[in-house]
Amino acid sequence: MLAKARIAKHPIHPMLVPFPIGLLGFSLICDLIGLSTRNPLWSVFAAYAMAAGILAALAAALPGLIDRLALHRQPVKKLGIYHMSCNLAVVALFVVDLWWRLRVPFSKGQVLLSAGGIVLLMVSGWLGGELVYVHRTAVDETALPQEEPATF
Repeated sequence: MLAKARIAKHPIHPMLVPFPIGLLGFSLICDLIGLSTRNPLWSVFAAYAMAAGILAALAAALPGLIDRLALHRQPVKKLGIYHMSCNLAVVALFVVDLWWRLRVPFSKGQVLLSAGGIVLLMVSGWLGGELVYVHRTAVDETALPQEEPATF
């Protein structure tokens, strides 16, 4: 099934997801460096990366939702809902984490919340991989060349 949200047959959602993954992951790395060095500047870096990651996740969500609404086979639709739900939960966790950081000084609890968000993001990534690599969603099957069977 060809993705509905696309540019020149290339799905938009997979183009955008590296940004929130990288930014939210970087925010956790900044937190861990801040914990180990006790330098409060790292928590500021983490908060900025987190805010940018949240915005990037919301930008990636729109083409993802468009593609999700185009799914018709029941097992794939259900998997798409799980993937979307995990991503929404990740965004919610990081929004709460960012809100907490803006009100209270840096704490280990905030780092634990970020780590939980990253674990859930990894689960969501696995589900997204399942959608693409197992169920072939957003893959243009007509563009694949027909391979010759191997001969020995």
